[in-house]
Amino acid sequence: MEELRFSNAQRAQVLTQALPYIRQYNGKIVVVKYGGNAMINEQLKQQVMEDIVLLSLVGVKVVLVHGGGPEISDLMARLGKQPSFVDGLRVTDRETMDIVQMVLAGKVNKTLVNLLQMKGGRAMGISGMDGGLIKANMRDPRLGYVGSISDVNIRPVLDLLEKGYIPVISTVGCDDEGNTYNINGDTAAAFIAGALKAQRLILMTDIAGVLRDKDDPRTLISKLTIPEATELFRQNVISGGMIPKVDCCIDAIYRGVESVIIMDGRVPHSILMEILTDEGAGTMVVKGEEDV
Repeated sequence: MEELRFSNAQRAQVLTQALPYIRQYNGKIVVVKYGGNAMINEQLKQQVMEDIVLLSLVGVKVVLVHGGGPEISDLMARLGKQPSFVDGLRVTDRETMDIVQMVLAGKVNKTLVNLLQMKGGRAMGISGMDGGLIKANMRDPRLGYVGSISDVNIRPVLDLLEKGYIPVISTVGCDDEGNTYNINGDTAAAFIAGALKAQRLILMTDIAGVLRDKDDPRTLISKLTIPEATELFRQNVISGGMIPKVDCCIDAIYRGVESVIIMDGRVPHSILMEILTDEGAGTMVVKGEEDV
């Protein structure tokens, strides 16, 4: 594809058009849940990191919450351990939990921190175990060390934001007995964004957003209130893997987040399109007047 070339005047015009949005989000907290294909594709990963650093440099307080399912499965395969899933959740015995902790809190977390710093940002990586950020209990004995969040201590994240860092959070939690738990990334992001009373939570996924017809991207629903989402659940329009995503959106809003975006992380610079343009990207979920 031929590279687009812009004159200096065109570049200046783009920047001035972004100014109202920069002003709107300056000093506000935006939580980004990052994973899926946007994390696997190296070019997309670079662009996501550039977007986050740019937002940070113009005064947006970005918090990055990440998963790493494919990397966990890859290391398990190399160690000769077969992944097992129940209702879409990874069965996590003690050995698997060790692998999850190594991959999420180690390799993936520090790789993202390094990339952000290479792009000119100031980043600090922490896990849900650090500072008691994510307290958890066993969700279901059939799943092993898969956790349900019981409490969030948001102080470590606020401390990093106040010092000008981009917190990069891996979704591993612990209980008071020292057991560690694998936490669903979307759920962790909803709890963290709610505790921060974030302006926006962005869930990066592998589809465009909520579709009226799952086989037709042109049926994207750009905005949903909670009552409208509830009706789409009833009509089975929201089904399958989209159910827990929208549930997380609703949970985050009830916890104090102003709006939640489900967007396609495979689209280059989708975060900037959402935050700094009037076009937006994906499906925005908001509370709705009936729930105020």
